[in-house]
Amino acid sequence: MANPTNPADARDESGHLIRELHGITLAQILEYLVGHYGWPGLDQRIRINCFAVNPSIKSSLTFLRRTPWARAKVEELYIQTRTAEVLKKK
Repeated sequence: MANPTNPADARDESGHLIRELHGITLAQILEYLVGHYGWPGLDQRIRINCFAVNPSIKSSLTFLRRTPWARAKVEELYIQTRTAEVLKKK
């Protein structure tokens, strides 16, 4: 049986593994992170101009969809943040 405190086994409210990003859009990820950290906090964690200079969801989504390395960093931050949040509740 899997250890429920193992970050790799963390599941969201619907029972899906967080690390698989099942049913989560890039827009939902970005909105969650902006709500959690704010634009300045996102800029501190992931140094890309779309978070620092006139940040908006629309411009950030455009950049992230065209830039795989930046999208990967945003998705990884989301996974880390959601995993910590879920494990803290247990």
